[in-house]
Amino acid sequence: MENRTIAAIATPNAPGGIGIVRISGEKAVEIAARIFRPVSGKPLTESKGYCAHFGDVYDNNEKIDEAVCLVFRAPKSYTGEDTAEISCHGGLYITKRVLRAALDAGAIPAEAGEFTKRAFLNGKLDLAAAESVMSLIGASGKQAATAALNTLDGNLSREIRKCADDIIGICASLAAWVDYPDEDIDDTGAADMLPIFEKTKAALADIIRRYDCGRAVTDGIDAVIVGKPNVGKSTLMNMLTGFERSIVTDIAGTTRDVVEEKIVLGEIIMRVADTAGIRETENIVENIGVNLAKRRLERAELVLAVFDGSEPINSDDLDIIEQCKGKKAIALLNKSDLPMAADRKIIGDNFPHTVELSASTGEGRDALENAVRSIFKTNEFDPNSACLTSERQRQCCVNAINHINEAISALNMGVTLDAVNVCADCAIDALLELTGDRATSAVVDEVFSRFCVGK
Repeated sequence: MENRTIAAIATPNAPGGIGIVRISGEKAVEIAARIFRPVSGKPLTESKGYCAHFGDVYDNNEKIDEAVCLVFRAPKSYTGEDTAEISCHGGLYITKRVLRAALDAGAIPAEAGEFTKRAFLNGKLDLAAAESVMSLIGASGKQAATAALNTLDGNLSREIRKCADDIIGICASLAAWVDYPDEDIDDTGAADMLPIFEKTKAALADIIRRYDCGRAVTDGIDAVIVGKPNVGKSTLMNMLTGFERSIVTDIAGTTRDVVEEKIVLGEIIMRVADTAGIRETENIVENIGVNLAKRRLERAELVLAVFDGSEPINSDDLDIIEQCKGKKAIALLNKSDLPMAADRKIIGDNFPHTVELSASTGEGRDALENAVRSIFKTNEFDPNSACLTSERQRQCCVNAINHINEAISALNMGVTLDAVNVCADCAIDALLELTGDRATSAVVDEVFSRFCVGK
């Protein structure tokens, strides 16, 4: 790793009570000492680790702000390097001015996720734990935060390494038998290997299942609200967000564009899109909105199909029902505060989940939450167990299972043990790529490129 000292603002780009500028690297404390003067008069460069100093921040000889400087000494810091964190008043101008002073004093701007990347490269945490840092930052609920924290604590990595160790044991036996044929080494047969492969495969499948069950809690799901004009889509959007996000009028076709918002339904995170009413229209502008709505419906993970429960089902409704086939969808019979006129049988025959609600009063919100829970099986999610936190990790587990299946097939077909060993080694590579023990530099760079600057 390049010997360079980096600096960045570690707090959000918004006014607040405090702003933090983080400096990390071999010259971190030296650079901090050039811009920070403790009131004690003691040079900052003589500070021990885990010490806080009150003083003033200067840009050349101009005082910028009063601040506190925390000093951490390698290897006992987040990055494993010498680190200084200057906590100043949280105005945008002041925080950026402190960062500029640090850069002028010799630091260089940190790249996205570079502090955590250094922690990974210095052995402070593995790749799975590093990814959980961003999951923890982005957590929108207790379960999501608990799952990310447990992964940060190493729950996932311990379980993955146990799976890898079991297969490594097979490879070690195979390697010894193949490399030393003249030695008195017992042949490792299918009867010995198959139970281990099957056990490991089942453990990985369970980890994937838990991720799929918990994804609505940890990552969130892309949902779309569809329906013909004036069924209450925008009113539903406002009910879910808790404020007037979409314009509501009695005029059909008011919504022309896709309106998006992130909402939390219980512990379920949803990225909801309110779309234009789907109907046949000759209005050029409205037709563009209708086409956008149809495209969004096609790629959504969950469709909230809204029907006016106070009116009979018509041809526009039937068209929407047809477009929802094959999708995870919930039929919402809106306006439950009015007499029901919609044909429940038509709806029930086409949707496994139907909810009657009143978007204007909020009645039925709990029933909607329960329907989403049922579809995504979030009730089966245990945030205290080993949890995957990204699609990258899930794919690593899928790849490992595929290679294990190849090894099992090779054993059942009586293929030479050399081929079994190759399949087993590929499974190990997939698992250790998840933890970062065998991840390529390209994989590592891709993971940290998704981080925010300053973390």
